[in-house]
Amino acid sequence: MNLALERGRAWMVMGLVLLLAACNSDRPEPAEAEVPSAGLRLRVTRVATHPFLSRYRLTLQVEGSQGCTDTAELFPDTGYAGRRNLYEQASGAMTLLGQYDARVIDRTHCTIRLVEFQSLVGPSKFVGAFDVDAQKRWQFFPASLRPEQPFEKH
Repeated sequence: MNLALERGRAWMVMGLVLLLAACNSDRPEPAEAEVPSAGLRLRVTRVATHPFLSRYRLTLQVEGSQGCTDTAELFPDTGYAGRRNLYEQASGAMTLLGQYDARVIDRTHCTIRLVEFQSLVGPSKFVGAFDVDAQKRWQFFPASLRPEQPFEKH
């Protein structure tokens, strides 16, 4: 009888550990990109909004070398649509392009503005991407480590 009770407790503890491991943490996960040519530092912070589903709030913060800053809420990641590609435009502006939204960052004033969905105007250079790695950790991948990945049309 004691052995059965001990096994039952062991299974409960293992089940609880597995359940907690499966839960998303609501702890902010920042990823940063330094773009010296634009004089900008960009940070996209991901925060889980559901304990079990892949749902995240994304916030963009921009800091300029001259001290200016701006922050904007991005379209949320509602299920594996969190990747944001970063481009430097020929005009000097930066574009952060997602599956469902695009933001243009003015490097002189650090302003962030929403532009037409998947909009890249003129020639641009891929700088990198904010995305998850193989272990599902949020980070920035420079173009030298990961080539540009296009977004799939749904």
